[in-house]
Amino acid sequence: MDDRPSPDALLRTAKREERGRLKIFLGAAPGVGKTFEMLQEGAERQRAGIDVAVAIVETHGRAETHALVAPLEVIARRSIDYQGHKLDEMDLDAVLARRPQLALVDEFAHSNAEGSRHPKRWQDVMELLDAGIDVYTTLNVQHIESLNDVIASFTRIRVRETVPDSVFDGAEVEVVDLPPDELIERLKNGKVYIPAEATRALDRFFSKANLSALREMALRRAAQSVDQAMLEHLDSHAVAGTYGGGERVLVAVSELPGSDTLVRTAKRLADALKAPWQAVSIETPRAAGFSDDQKRQVADTLSLAASLGASIAAIPAENVAAGLRAQIDEMRATQLVIGKSTRSWWFALRHGSVVDAMLAAGDGLAVHVIPAGAAPPRSRPTPIRGDWGLALVAAAVIALVGAATGLGKLAEPWIGVGGIDLIYLLPVIVASARLGLWPGISTGVLSGLAYNFFFLPPLYTFTVADPQSVLTMLVLIGIATFTANLTGRLRVRATLGARSAQENAAVAAFGQALARSSSWEATSRTACEEMAAMLGLSVILLDDRNGELECIATSTDDFPPFGPVDRAAADWAWSRGEAAGAGTGTLVSADWQFQPLKTALGVLGVIGLASSDGGDPVGAGRAVLLATLLGQAALAHERLKLEEQVREVSVLRERDRLRAALLSSIGHDLRTPLTSVAASIDALAAQDPDPAAAAMARAEVARLRRFLDNLVDMVRIDTGALNLKMEAVDLTDAVGSAVHDLKDLLRGTHIDLRVPANLPLVEADATLLHHILINLLANAAIHGGKGAIEITGERQPNAIVLSVRDHGAGLTSGSEALVFETFAQGLGGDQQGGSGLGLAIAKGFAEAIRVKIVAGNHPTGGAIFSLSIPPRSSSNLYI
Repeated sequence: MDDRPSPDALLRTAKREERGRLKIFLGAAPGVGKTFEMLQEGAERQRAGIDVAVAIVETHGRAETHALVAPLEVIARRSIDYQGHKLDEMDLDAVLARRPQLALVDEFAHSNAEGSRHPKRWQDVMELLDAGIDVYTTLNVQHIESLNDVIASFTRIRVRETVPDSVFDGAEVEVVDLPPDELIERLKNGKVYIPAEATRALDRFFSKANLSALREMALRRAAQSVDQAMLEHLDSHAVAGTYGGGERVLVAVSELPGSDTLVRTAKRLADALKAPWQAVSIETPRAAGFSDDQKRQVADTLSLAASLGASIAAIPAENVAAGLRAQIDEMRATQLVIGKSTRSWWFALRHGSVVDAMLAAGDGLAVHVIPAGAAPPRSRPTPIRGDWGLALVAAAVIALVGAATGLGKLAEPWIGVGGIDLIYLLPVIVASARLGLWPGISTGVLSGLAYNFFFLPPLYTFTVADPQSVLTMLVLIGIATFTANLTGRLRVRATLGARSAQENAAVAAFGQALARSSSWEATSRTACEEMAAMLGLSVILLDDRNGELECIATSTDDFPPFGPVDRAAADWAWSRGEAAGAGTGTLVSADWQFQPLKTALGVLGVIGLASSDGGDPVGAGRAVLLATLLGQAALAHERLKLEEQVREVSVLRERDRLRAALLSSIGHDLRTPLTSVAASIDALAAQDPDPAAAAMARAEVARLRRFLDNLVDMVRIDTGALNLKMEAVDLTDAVGSAVHDLKDLLRGTHIDLRVPANLPLVEADATLLHHILINLLANAAIHGGKGAIEITGERQPNAIVLSVRDHGAGLTSGSEALVFETFAQGLGGDQQGGSGLGLAIAKGFAEAIRVKIVAGNHPTGGAIFSLSIPPRSSSNLYI
């Protein structure tokens, strides 16, 4: 572990020192006491002499919260006009002008009203922090962006106000916790919501199961944030050691069969601990002697780990234990998964046991040892000697020893026999550095024999007369052997380190080149050219265009031809997200190898690789490099895709805003003249003897008024501006009211009312239910021809079902769900026209009050629309 502080950590620390400090009071749900805790701590800071001001706090009518606000200075809010209403928001400029040391800002994820400087309150807080003002704020766990989808999956409620994780991670977090039973009791006592809202909340969001899950997620997310802050502090202060504030899993993979089992074990462990994990391969000098199958085993295992969500790394090191120890210190791992194979006693005696070394040195490290079976017979490593053959190596060794002997004979008159032994170290060092370990050792032995033969008496024999000379020769051989061994190992290690450094530099340059590309075509072209240069291959990138894969970019215009098998392999990689083609296990007869660019958004492209000799495009030793390059290219394309989606969403949001504004304007601005038109028709009808014309005019005015009401209601659904008032409703009264309001449209149509008077009351928003029935009856009157309209209510085991049936042509096949789409016309045999909004509004209102609405055809003819109102667990209305 380097004893110097991490430069990146120091820069982040220095940047934070220039800004204010953010503290978030995190809760699992509303009502746990976040605001109360924030105000209490703010009051304590004020008593300690800190200048504290309340920028904005919502008391929600709670007396105890209001009492905590009273002693503090409260900065006046800013009033904003929004759609005819006065909204109070935090006055950011006033807070900046007041410039307290500590500002209390409630509801961190709040969305500001239109006309504010920032759309979100957390952006206001960022500006306060930039000004050097410390901020205390409150947040519920469901408002954290990365947890939004997960929480919505079990609460069935998706919050629209979220805070980016990057903002949350840079803050000090304090969890305000309350057991679910106590929170539910507070809710029932009216300490969170008013009684009517509390009853609905208990049935929906505030179930014990939901609260328990939210509580666990809040605690885990806070622990993750604390762990990240702790690691950054350790890095910035160069503190060594393994700290378990949060779990981090490391798995060591090797060339042995069974490494895939280690990876899957580490994946299960990381999932159970909800911890990040990494798979690492230690490249020792022994790795130079791996066969292609062993190299492929390592590459495949790392690829498996990457596909399961791990980060991967190949670390050059003197030995496996040292490499693992360095990586453990680097990532501060708390859990190590390692395999133990069955080795011979001779191997264990020479090399030691990695597992024993990690257990002995793993202070604070949990080591999971997984049996990996017997190791295959180890092949002798191939010396790194370039293109030297055995005969040339032998000749070079003899020549080096001969040159040293000649030099010794020339120097003997000046230095004597005692100094000649040092001359023989020169060929040993040269042979070890240039030819490898075993040639170096052979040179050492031959040098000792030559020294004895040519310089030790009796000369030109291998007999040694002086015992001291025997010792000198043995020392020479020992030193030569040790020097050869050390030099050979250093050369192998330097070769591995140089290759690793070269690849790392190339990958970094590759990432920078991709970052500079701002278009899809430029990024694809850069990826192809850079990968071709690093791998020495022909590279192409394919993407889907109108349902077919087309070549988007190539590394060169002169690349191997594309055959039918290659096309099939490319389609396989695109559709399955798996590698295919040459060198893989799928469609191996192809000349190209195809690798998918897999991201969280799916497969964004396919990279094709081909070698000039038609063999495996990527050797076993380059598989890790290829996986890294593919990951970089996939991330670059994912970034472009996300940027494109953001632009599309911005355009759609602006279009929806303009559409909502237009529809709202039309709906409101035409009501006044329409009212005048209706009054004029009534005045003219009193003077006109033709009652039929007046009745038709009234009917058309009523239809136009319903159309305008539908426009306004559609805007309310789209903007989420529905205010629910759930209450007990009598379905008989609700149906009667809807029929009465449509008396002009329904005049001449027989209404067959079959809603029993003894049906239980249902709980619904009376106004929205009225609108639903209005639209269903109007749809039946327009689409149902001259037949009767049947309104039926019945009591079923799990719901009250209210149905509206006409006797028209019915719905066209397959349109049962489409009729509820906005501006869908004619799907039900409409020959008279319509706005296409009525059924869409009915469905939107039904979903708002948790009523299921379905469309279909009656067995005897005509369309039927049914409302299914489920029983509620908090009431006995259906008993």
